[in-house]
Amino acid sequence: MSEERIERREFLKRVGSTGLALAGVTAGALLLHDTRSAKEYFRDARGARTKTLPSYQVELGPTDVQMAIVHGQEVERMVRGALDALGGMGKFVQKGEVVVLKPNVAFDRPPALGATTSPEVLRAVARLCFEAGARQVIVADNPINQPEGCFFKTGIKRAAEEVGATVMLPQPSAFEPLAINGEVLDVWPMFYRPFARATKVIGIATCKDHNLCSASLTMKNWYGLLGGRRNQFHQQIHGVISDFPHMIKPTLVILDAMRILMTNGPTGGRLSDVKPGNTIICGVDMVAVDAYGYTLLGRDPEQLDYLQRAHQRGLGNKNWQELNWRELQV
Repeated sequence: MSEERIERREFLKRVGSTGLALAGVTAGALLLHDTRSAKEYFRDARGARTKTLPSYQVELGPTDVQMAIVHGQEVERMVRGALDALGGMGKFVQKGEVVVLKPNVAFDRPPALGATTSPEVLRAVARLCFEAGARQVIVADNPINQPEGCFFKTGIKRAAEEVGATVMLPQPSAFEPLAINGEVLDVWPMFYRPFARATKVIGIATCKDHNLCSASLTMKNWYGLLGGRRNQFHQQIHGVISDFPHMIKPTLVILDAMRILMTNGPTGGRLSDVKPGNTIICGVDMVAVDAYGYTLLGRDPEQLDYLQRAHQRGLGNKNWQELNWRELQV
């Protein structure tokens, strides 16, 4: 029996045995689509008890490497090579810490279609966190499609569990109003529970085309933390994305360009939309990482609106060549 048929049989078995749990998640997903507009939500949230996110960044010295670009074929060697170039995972994660990994699990697509983070990259990062002494690694996202199906179909659930990481699905009680105070986002419901005990945060985004904002990279990846009627921000998408480096200051961001969805993003659907990238980019400045990542799509970073906005607001450096960076072949 083929692996695909075995996976399908196992999936149907699990769905049948956890019907009530899945029903709860589905109901929760419906509740997350708050009927209020952004203006109404901002008004109602004023004066309410809101959450904020601390900075998860690690202070670097003037000679420390801030970004690594690694080319190769073997994912784990590439991820290790990227982190080693930055000083090793032990520089960013210490013994006893709780680390949140935020991959892109937005759609119920198999990895080959390039619409979601590669499970191999997620597995490698989680393993390195544990090797550095992390007490717990939490893998979390708030998918557009049904969460359980997305985590299964993308391979992220299996990859996380293989190395002992905890998958956290979005339940209604897991969301809290977050004070963002950005140019577009003021206060908005966020998938907060994974961050309640987090001491470090790593974003792991896929590199892909996007029909609304031209590209979905490490900055756009944080969009998946938003609850409520987040689709109403599509008309202000560049302003929202440029708010994310203000909303969250992660320990690291990793751009998974092993497969690149060149067209028909963000969902893809055809293998012909995808090309091999065989590249991993790891850094502490998501604006810089995305500026380089945008070139992998064959596009000019100077033309990407949200990059320009974030750079102008001092939230990162679009001129990635000005950073202390390394490029490796492993």
